[in-house]
Amino acid sequence: MAFGRSQWAQILPDPSAGSRHAPTGSGDLWPHKYDDHHIFAYTGAMPTAPSRKELTHDRIVETAARAIRRAGFHGVGVADIMKEAGLTHGGFYAHFPSRDALLTEALERAGRDSALTMAARTDRARAKGLSAFQALVEGYLSERHLVAAEHGCAVAALASEMPRQAPDVRDAAAQRVRNLVATVQQALPGGGADSAAEVASQMVGALQLARALPLAEGKALLTTTRRSLIARFEPSLP
Repeated sequence: MAFGRSQWAQILPDPSAGSRHAPTGSGDLWPHKYDDHHIFAYTGAMPTAPSRKELTHDRIVETAARAIRRAGFHGVGVADIMKEAGLTHGGFYAHFPSRDALLTEALERAGRDSALTMAARTDRARAKGLSAFQALVEGYLSERHLVAAEHGCAVAALASEMPRQAPDVRDAAAQRVRNLVATVQQALPGGGADSAAEVASQMVGALQLARALPLAEGKALLTTTRRSLIARFEPSLP
């Protein structure tokens, strides 16, 4: 089963992506182009230029998507997000009816965010002969992901808080979990429907535990988990 950019984009945004493009017929990953602050820039590939309000809305959502993964749902407030986005607090309600509405969009954005660098790394790994499952496990349980919660998997960053959120936020969170399990299933040898949820749980749990440990211990835990998963599901690999 091929495992490429669309699957990674569901679960693992990359912190180093500066300019990003969306999926088009030519294979680009995003139809929008971002500057260093991740604000839309109009390109010829877009049917119409976004309005100022749309640009501002996107900036708020992108900022919130990073903030909730960095500090948790309750670790940031509307004022914090607007300040980080370079906007005034008073403009918030021109874009969102409530804080929960922003959190819902931010969580969806975090789940969909581009993972260009990770996708490119996965593609290179596949070109070198790595299996889809090995590429997934090594990327997800990497040191890079360990230290980049703000740009990484929303499930690993926020799972413990998800059940205590408003219904719309919980629904968005549940979809992120389903997407992660589906991604694992697509990468598992033979489709692995029976094992996908188990593997996803092990990956998320290992990453969460590793982040709770000093860096050296966390890296060691991820290495052990990577080896265990690959040995179990790809026993023919060296």
